[in-house]
Amino acid sequence: MATWQQFEQQAPPLAAMVRERFEAHKHLTMATLRANGSPRICGTEVPITGGELYLGGMTGNRRFADLRRDPRVAIHSGSDAPEQWNGDAKVAGRAVELTEDADREAFRTAVRSGGGEVPDGEFELFRVDLTEASVVRLSEAKDHLLVDTWRDGVGTTTVERR
Repeated sequence: MATWQQFEQQAPPLAAMVRERFEAHKHLTMATLRANGSPRICGTEVPITGGELYLGGMTGNRRFADLRRDPRVAIHSGSDAPEQWNGDAKVAGRAVELTEDADREAFRTAVRSGGGEVPDGEFELFRVDLTEASVVRLSEAKDHLLVDTWRDGVGTTTVERR
């Protein structure tokens, strides 16, 4: 597994595309696994700061209970309207809960220094260690899809879909 910073170092162009797609929409979609094994999909904000990709939110959230039980998580960027579509990005990995006050304060400071908001008070916080990332996009000719994929320890591949 890799931190966001390690992913950026291993695959700079793909990491830049994933970041651009993640930052194009405030709310992304994340998938976790419920206790019975069925999927849970929910909206979330995903700040990338300080070389890490984070999930945070109000205490008592069901998605965070899912992550404590089974840390596997997938996050999707969201899509633009078809006429403006610039691609979709996805990452997958394992969520690591950060429970120390120092971790929460460092996160709060990093987000605020970047112009973001973290409300005062208690919140839950996870870092996502990445196992894979991908971007689906149109070719320059706009006549076929390109699927760029990075896997930790494997590297980056591009597949054309016609």
